[in-house]
Amino acid sequence: MMMLKKDLITRHPLGIQGEETDIISKGGFGAVLSRAGVGKTALLVQLALNTMLRNRNVLHISLNDPVDKITLWYKELFNHLVQRHTVEETSQLWEFLLPHRFIMTFRVAGFSVLRLRERLADLTGQNIFHPDMVIIDGLKFNESIRECLTDLKKLAGEQSFHAWFSVHTHRHEETSSDNIPSPLLAVEDLFDVALQLQPAGTDIHIKPLKGLSNVTSDLSQLTLDASSMLIK
Repeated sequence: MMMLKKDLITRHPLGIQGEETDIISKGGFGAVLSRAGVGKTALLVQLALNTMLRNRNVLHISLNDPVDKITLWYKELFNHLVQRHTVEETSQLWEFLLPHRFIMTFRVAGFSVLRLRERLADLTGQNIFHPDMVIIDGLKFNESIRECLTDLKKLAGEQSFHAWFSVHTHRHEETSSDNIPSPLLAVEDLFDVALQLQPAGTDIHIKPLKGLSNVTSDLSQLTLDASSMLIK
């Protein structure tokens, strides 16, 4: 199982290989941007799986989908990743990974940093779960998002985790001179890394918009496979 785990870490296309290496430092923010249905959640789940393989804890917060749908994303992408290995190896590894993931859901209208802080306090105070990485999937990047993100930034610093967000974009939105889409533009200064998913024929290209100086691979060559949604 340990050889399988090492193999999956080494083969990660983003080049995140060290046990203590993260794309984003503690307290930092990352964004995955695309139109609806292009693959934001799939990419976030793969970043999460890589973190879990390195014995780090991931809190996945979904504002749109129920727990069972998020669980299915993880299981299906994990199965695609390990399809070259035996059932016994992969079953053992899956059981090893599960304690490193906690899924939390909110209604979009019911999400607030105060409520998240309270639920995190319940988890950490009882020593149930201490996240190293937090995914927030489905947060609306509207005119009032800066206050929410500023409070989240403070929480991330206090709790020593980094956070990834899905950011919904639209086909004909304006972009800045640095090609930052308008939903992220007003809060770009709060983000260390931004990746945009761009469909092109049968491929979905992963375009780096900001950050990623510590990644070893050539990001211009990365795509999502349209059938498996795996990074390749």
